[in-house]
Amino acid sequence: MPPFLLDKLHSRFDREAARGMDEVFQFHFSDADSHYLVIKDGSLAVEKGEHDSPSVSLSMSTETLKGVMSGEINGMSALMSGSLQVTGNPMLATRLKSLFSRGD
Repeated sequence: MPPFLLDKLHSRFDREAARGMDEVFQFHFSDADSHYLVIKDGSLAVEKGEHDSPSVSLSMSTETLKGVMSGEINGMSALMSGSLQVTGNPMLATRLKSLFSRGD
């Protein structure tokens, strides 16, 4: 995952929104290595590679993720256009915005 995205994930993470969660978000990038986020009761860990049993998997380019995080790209529009694919629990993917909504 490019360093600018990793830095933003940590700075924008809302620990309160993640209280009580125990989920794994897998990211498959078309232009970078795969990474996954482990969110467990208010904590965030970012790991390189593939998780054995993610709660949800998202496939996209790093530019799509950057756009969704910045608000320039609507997540539902990215899904409908095919620039974002989701497998696993799609409703969990909708929580990403609330989990990473804090300012920079």
